[in-house]
Amino acid sequence: MRTNTKKTYAAAALLAAAVLTLSACGSGEDSSVSVAEVSTDANARKPGTVLDSPFKKPDLVLTDTHGEKYDLRKETQGKPTLIYFGYTNCPDVCPLTMNNLAVAKKEVSKKLSKSELADLRLVFVTTDPERDTPKELGKWLKGIDPEIVGLTGDFDTIQAGARTLGISINPPTKDENGKTVSEHGTQVIAFSPKTNGGYVLYGEDATVQDYEKDLPKLLKGENP
Repeated sequence: MRTNTKKTYAAAALLAAAVLTLSACGSGEDSSVSVAEVSTDANARKPGTVLDSPFKKPDLVLTDTHGEKYDLRKETQGKPTLIYFGYTNCPDVCPLTMNNLAVAKKEVSKKLSKSELADLRLVFVTTDPERDTPKELGKWLKGIDPEIVGLTGDFDTIQAGARTLGISINPPTKDENGKTVSEHGTQVIAFSPKTNGGYVLYGEDATVQDYEKDLPKLLKGENP
């Protein structure tokens, strides 16, 4: 399996804008869709792209790894939150992304106080809810960072929530070898604790060092 990433650029009126696209993790086929417009300045060259028009936090009520209902908006209100949609059986991008976030958080914890990191929420929403039960999600996340919020639920609900962020998710399918794959956007979106808006978008090429560098500002709702 390979993951393809595309970026296309367009001009709108008197303002040039970059139209970011999301890639698919799964069969290797491109499933990109445009998600946001950002000014063509230095932001486009940074791992974290500050969006001109922040996303509204998805109105999602799902099930966490303890089998309890989790209201995303309510539970993360006023808290710095980074959200990623993926699945536990993904062979590459999903575990790499979540490990990058977990390691960055650990490194930042060496420099900041516990109180400064207390409100940080890292959220993993499955795109393969049939296999990613609360128990399976909990087992998988325990090996990465047990404090990460793992969410599962009805696929249509998850798909609709992701769509509000411009993230494309396709129902899991079987490849030519009979293996189940899930195609989904591979970006991480950071939400501000000040406005609750999703204002920074990270591509799958964002590294531990990128997140480590940006987290102190994201915790305050500042632009990285």
